[in-house]
This record gives sequence, structure tokens and C-alpha cells, in this order.
Amino acid sequence: MRRAFTLCSIVVHTIVIAGVFGVQSLAVGNLPTPHQPVLYNIAEFIPVDIKLPTPPRRAPGPPPDAPAVSHDAAPIVEPTGVAPETEPPAFTPAPIGSVDGIDGGLPFGSDATGGAAPPPPPPPPLVQAPIHLHSGIKAPRKIVDVAPVYPAFAQQARKEGVVILETVIDANGGVESVRVLRSVPLLDQAAVDAVRQWRFTPAMLNGQAVPVVMTVTVNFTLQH
Repeated sequence: MRRAFTLCSIVVHTIVIAGVFGVQSLAVGNLPTPHQPVLYNIAEFIPVDIKLPTPPRRAPGPPPDAPAVSHDAAPIVEPTGVAPETEPPAFTPAPIGSVDGIDGGLPFGSDATGGAAPPPPPPPPLVQAPIHLHSGIKAPRKIVDVAPVYPAFAQQARKEGVVILETVIDANGGVESVRVLRSVPLLDQAAVDAVRQWRFTPAMLNGQAVPVVMTVTVNFTLQH
């Protein structure tokens, strides 16, 4: 059934196409007028003169057969003579007593007596500031002890007490300065005078003697 339908469809299409082509070939009458062609009038064109840029002229080079000349090559023409060599004038030092051709001056590095100027003095040594005692410093040890003198007026007034002092011990172990931290008015000066005479071993930091700040106490007690 399906095959018969396909054959019928092919026959019908063939008849329709053949009829279309047959009708066109058997048609009679005037042919259609073709479109007017486009014509160009050469007289209407304006000539334009376009000049191409002239290439730059190159400088004439050496002929291809000319040998290359090197500036470092030895001359090939025999010289006509030998010119004497000229040497710069020898340097003549300025006489003593003149500087740069001016009479009466002194040479650089000399004093008025004619001798060499002394070298500049060396820079002063750096002074290390005293530091407070801490665990990394070997504390100084007292090797000279001087007892304070109990003032007579303090004894008469039956005055006792503890004077606390802040001392600066230099790198040699001497007492450089003393300052009162806790005062007992009748006993301060006696304590300061005694502590200034004390001597210590130097405080050591990393194997080197250093000045330190240390607190000391002086106790004044009457004999009962």
C-alpha cells in the first residue's frame, strides 16, 4: 500500500513539472523589454595626476672592488722622514716659602717654624654611662669599709635611724657620687662622708668592668 502511494506521488509530480515547462515554451506574444543598460560618458571624468613620492637618494658608496682599509693596519707607503719626539716639561716643585707660586706662603702640612705640623689629637674615649645592677652583672664587693662618725648633737638628741643612699661606683671600684634617697636630717652628712671613702671591686659585665648604680644603707644605733 505504501509503495503504491509513493509511485502515484512520483507520477503526479512529473506531470505537473512537465506541464509548467510546456506552457512556457508554447506561450506567444511580445517579449518583455529589457532594462536600459548603464552607460558611462568618458567626457564626464576629470583626470587626476597622482605623483608617486621620489625615493631618497643614497650616498655613493665605495666601488665593489675597492679593498677595505683598516685604521689599525700598518702603513704601506715609506715615510719621508722621522720627526723628533716631544716630551712634556719636567715638574719643578715649588720652593719652600711659596704656595701656588705666591711668595711668603707655607707648604701644606707645615707650621710657622718650617717643621711638619703635628697630627690631630685622638678623639676622646667614649664614657659609658653607669647602669643599674641586674642579673647579668657581677655585683661589686666592698673591700674598704669606713664606719660613719656618729654626730655628737645626734647622740645628745638620742637620734637613731637608717639612711639610704644611691651611689655610683665607677669601673675602678671607687665611689663617684652619692645621693640621699631616705633622709634622717641629723645623720645624712655623716653617712655620705663615710660612704665616699668606701672602695669596691669593679662590677663585671661580659668580662669587662663597667660603672654601676647601687643602693647602700647606713644604720645609726645608739649603745643602750
